[in-house]
Amino acid sequence: MSNLLEILLLDDEAIVGKRLKPALEKMNCNVEVFQDPQLAVGRINEKEFDIVVTDIYMDDMDGMQVLDIVHEKSPRTKVIMITGYAMISLARDAMEKGAFDFIAKPFKPDDLRVVIAKAAKALGSPIDLNPLTRE
Repeated sequence: MSNLLEILLLDDEAIVGKRLKPALEKMNCNVEVFQDPQLAVGRINEKEFDIVVTDIYMDDMDGMQVLDIVHEKSPRTKVIMITGYAMISLARDAMEKGAFDFIAKPFKPDDLRVVIAKAAKALGSPIDLNPLTRE
């Protein structure tokens, strides 16, 4: 069995984590879901994740702050930004600050799976988007 890709998913809407976690786990990923940015940052300080997927607009702390914290702790970690506010300037700012990619809500789990696969490949840990087809 290959090593699991470690993913932290942060979104203040519970439904997002509930929908995305199973889709990502099918890709041979270990997924930890958080709704509270403070708790997520605490976990980021405890463990190095391969990929962090974070909403941009949240109470208390936004995704741009999470991006800064992740890059300070682990520069190799790929950060994918998600938001319901599809603004080109915000996407550009996130990418300039070092985000790996940006996805606008609403999106399908498969849309995120494709971006996760690109991030995994960039990390040197390519994953199969359709592992169930080989069983």
